[in-house]
Amino acid sequence: MNLRIDLNSDIGESFGAWTMGNDAGVLVHVTSANIACGFHAGDALSMQRTVALAVERGVAIGAHVGLPDLQGFGRREMKISASEACAFTLCQLGALAAFARVAGTRLRHLKPHGALYNMAARDATLADAIAQAVRAFDPELVLVGLAASELPRAGERAGLRVAHEAFVDRRYEADGSLTPRGRADAMISDVDAAVSQALAIVRDGRITTRDGRPLALRADSLCVHGDRPDAAAWAAKLRHSLESAGVEVRALHA
Repeated sequence: MNLRIDLNSDIGESFGAWTMGNDAGVLVHVTSANIACGFHAGDALSMQRTVALAVERGVAIGAHVGLPDLQGFGRREMKISASEACAFTLCQLGALAAFARVAGTRLRHLKPHGALYNMAARDATLADAIAQAVRAFDPELVLVGLAASELPRAGERAGLRVAHEAFVDRRYEADGSLTPRGRADAMISDVDAAVSQALAIVRDGRITTRDGRPLALRADSLCVHGDRPDAAAWAAKLRHSLESAGVEVRALHA
């Protein structure tokens, strides 16, 4: 069986004098970049710099759209309407697309961030609003969402190409949701454990949940968080391990 996977990372999250992550180091190893668009993180200059870095490395560019919550890094849930979700999505898509166009490239995908991502994974109405915004902006964009959740289902209803995403550095609950970050055991801190989870997802289509149960999990893309202090090293080991196992690592649109 020919195994392939996209390896993505959330980057471009620096803001003003505040620097987060090692974007240049991460971009050496991933195939898709989800670039913050100024709502939850990032600003105009960081978007411009990150797009340029991604173009230089030949990495596919996607919009990482979030809630308007810089102080909370977009990880605090907000009560928003479907129309607000649609407008927020379009606003951020347009901003990043401008920088991509000037750099001689285009957006390839969209992935919500943080609280918006988890809200859209549960709420079909919110997921439909995001999917409709993506379709209205560019029906060729791939909509990336939590595997087997409401967001990829909404993308399919909207006629979009979708990508089911899994995380190498997050633990899962028995229902397929991500373990809430408020729990001490929500994150996988050991890179070897993250590699094992990645290989289990790609080769076996399964993971072990936080409480030790097996869970079937299909994924088209794996995420390694760019805000980890060791994100570049993690991305390097993940890519090497995947390719050594015979997995082709390539962008979603390739």
